[in-house]
Amino acid sequence: MASFEIGAGIEQTVVVEDEYAIKFLGPNGARVLSTPRMIGLMERACRDLMLPMLDPGQDTVGTHVNVYHRKAAPMGSTVIFTAQLTAVERRRAQFNVKAMMGTVVIGEGTHERAIIEVSSFGRG
Repeated sequence: MASFEIGAGIEQTVVVEDEYAIKFLGPNGARVLSTPRMIGLMERACRDLMLPMLDPGQDTVGTHVNVYHRKAAPMGSTVIFTAQLTAVERRRAQFNVKAMMGTVVIGEGTHERAIIEVSSFGRG
């Protein structure tokens, strides 16, 4: 049976490279961490935190994001993404998420993930 550790956290580090940067301003425009990629990395941290707590055959999918992108993280900068499990109610897990560049908060907010059975997810 799944065992959830409320208060557990994870930290993951990413260097902002081309795959994480905005592109819509063209090659001469601002090259910084994009908001969708920041959110995706926050989601990945939450999923990675939850996986060891789940039963075999279970996973999680994102269902709600409430995040502010506060500062730009330029190419080459190191960003630390953190996720902390704050609650699990039925099949919904709640997290606090944050992205830091040194001591500067570049993004923060909350995220919710649904716990799913992989074998039956997305079928009718």
